Amino acid sequence: MQALANIFRVKNLRNSILFVFGMLILFRLVAHIPVPGVDISDLADVVNNNQFFGLLNIFSGGTLDSFSIIAMGVAPYITASIIFQLLPMIHPKFEDMQKEEAGRQKLNQWTRIATLPLAIVQGYGLTILLGQQVPSIAASMQGVGLWTTIFAMTAGTMFLMWIGELISERNIGNGISILILAGIIAGLPGFLQRTFLVYDKSDLITLIVFLVMVVVTVYAIVVTNEAQRNIPIQHARQIRGARLLGGSTSHLPLRLIMAGVIPIIFAISLILLPQTVAQFMINAQTAWVSTVATWTLQVFNNQLVYGVLYFLLVFGFTYFYTAVIFHPDRVSENLQKQGAFIPGIRPGPPTAEYLRWTMNRILFAGGLFLALIAVLPLVVQQFTGSSNLVIGGTSILIIVAVVIDSLKQIDAQVTMNSYEL
Repeated sequence: MQALANIFRVKNLRNSILFVFGMLILFRLVAHIPVPGVDISDLADVVNNNQFFGLLNIFSGGTLDSFSIIAMGVAPYITASIIFQLLPMIHPKFEDMQKEEAGRQKLNQWTRIATLPLAIVQGYGLTILLGQQVPSIAASMQGVGLWTTIFAMTAGTMFLMWIGELISERNIGNGISILILAGIIAGLPGFLQRTFLVYDKSDLITLIVFLVMVVVTVYAIVVTNEAQRNIPIQHARQIRGARLLGGSTSHLPLRLIMAGVIPIIFAISLILLPQTVAQFMINAQTAWVSTVATWTLQVFNNQLVYGVLYFLLVFGFTYFYTAVIFHPDRVSENLQKQGAFIPGIRPGPPTAEYLRWTMNRILFAGGLFLALIAVLPLVVQQFTGSSNLVIGGTSILIIVAVVIDSLKQIDAQVTMNSYEL
């Protein structure tokens, strides 16, 4: 209670939190605005009984089953972000842009612009996919109805992107992640109802296993997010006039999972891509295209294949995103400029190589642990037979990681304010 009181004593922080809550309320109000002229009488059953659409429903904040104007959620923006975060690793020009504030702002602007065409394409694909599963939607998508639906869904995605950036500017968490978190929490009552009402007293062991999985997952994510390795840093002594400065020691923290929840979001976004394309092409007139699409869906419906791909993608994206945000060469250069060094390691390239070697060892353990936690619900599903557990496990991963990140940023602002006072 004292910590909560300290938060609301800081005027700027209090205003930021109230602003974010206001944006989340607006987000949930817009979530109840349906796409005009679409019959969704059978849509909820399809979404709840299909793992593919169930995962899409998570990222849309539970708005897919009601076919809201924000049914796509922030998926197009996430896709655009992945593209522009890959570019610095492909072309030196984009890497140079990422080093400067003006360059980063330009890349962010290009990401926003790229979201628009991606939203149009994904909106068209999602509408066609749902039309294939729900005949009533297909009947509503004739002529102008299809383009009206795409326009409404694209506008909804751009609106969410704008809200997400407004939230990020308040420095209490990543706006896009907070929107995903709010959508998951909004769908939590329905998820609990679907999960627990299907069991009777004879399934008590299954319920206990599910609850144990939740506790283990929450504990594991908290541990991996908080764990870090402290690299000792020695500051060289300097003589200025009659004073002797420096000589102090500090440490450089290397987090076990520096990328946070981003690998999970990237992995799910990428693993849904071939399924989306296959669903779209399954009724193609060309025989071989339809055959390949059918085979792709059969492969991804295999829980073993799905689990292995999910594991590898989470593990790989942990390395990838860490390489995007952590640059040993820049850290080494900054330490050298400050007259600091790692004891026993020469400044310059040897320090960068040591940091790279150490970070890779940490990431192997952190990425492996996070990937194992990610596929834990799939393992439990084999014993319970409930597809809800897969969605629930993914939701828990996102919730815990986003909450921890937001709490850290809030705590940093409270600490900074106490120093100013």
